[in-house]
Amino acid sequence: MEAQVQKLFERYEQLFQKSLAGGADMDEVASVYASAFIAASPTGVMVGKNDDQLKQAMEQGYAHYRAIGTKAMRKRDVRISPIDEHHCVAHVAWTATYARKGQPDVTIDFDVHYLVQKLGGEPKIFGWVSGDEQEVLRKHGIG
Repeated sequence: MEAQVQKLFERYEQLFQKSLAGGADMDEVASVYASAFIAASPTGVMVGKNDDQLKQAMEQGYAHYRAIGTKAMRKRDVRISPIDEHHCVAHVAWTATYARKGQPDVTIDFDVHYLVQKLGGEPKIFGWVSGDEQEVLRKHGIG
């Protein structure tokens, strides 16, 4: 399963890059997620379904990333913690690059911990735990 999860996050990174360029298909982006998911951060816990509302939220999210100057999102590392034969936690280290008006670009390193399930076909993301993204962006003068 580890090789498949590594491939999942290679694809995830490629889709994110396409989305930053305004060229990703939200059906394709949604295909990396399970039918339902949970997300946790210091702002609370959210649950959702992989439906048209998710695709619309993702489209708006990518538009926001473009608006605040996000130029690139690159994964530095993916470390897998197996749970059982169908589940793992993928600890993904990311580096984001942002353009800032009248200032040099800034890069920010951060980690997100994804819950991944593999039942039959390809592994799917069914949850994630992340830090306070808005606070980190504020500290770097972005947004």
